[in-house]
Amino acid sequence: MSKRQVADRLAAVPLFAGLTKKELAHLANGAELVDVPADATVVAQGDYGEGVFVLLDGAAKVVRNGRTVARLEPGSHFGELALLDPGPRTASVVTTEASRLGILGAAAFRVSLRESPRMAERLLASLARRARDEGWREHA
Repeated sequence: MSKRQVADRLAAVPLFAGLTKKELAHLANGAELVDVPADATVVAQGDYGEGVFVLLDGAAKVVRNGRTVARLEPGSHFGELALLDPGPRTASVVTTEASRLGILGAAAFRVSLRESPRMAERLLASLARRARDEGWREHA
């Protein structure tokens, strides 16, 4: 799987919806490709996050409080909020078969933002659109 394919998968992450192809490619260049065996815990509920993951090949499940709540297939992503806030993970993700992940760590993400202030502006605009679309309200 190439970095170009990682960029294509990052394009599906709602946080990155407003980015250009060039900016997505820049982010993908900072991503690490990792092969993970079946039954591996990729992230654990309660642990502090440090990056976004895209499932390139394989399959995984999302487990919250000991119950499987979702199944992930190639193209799925998880953990993007950790790029903005390294708070505790709300669920675990466990591979159900050998998988390949693209991982964009928070440090590489911050470098990209410093190098491209326009990217930061587009991310903020994307967050604002999501907040508006999801019905967040200003409390006066």
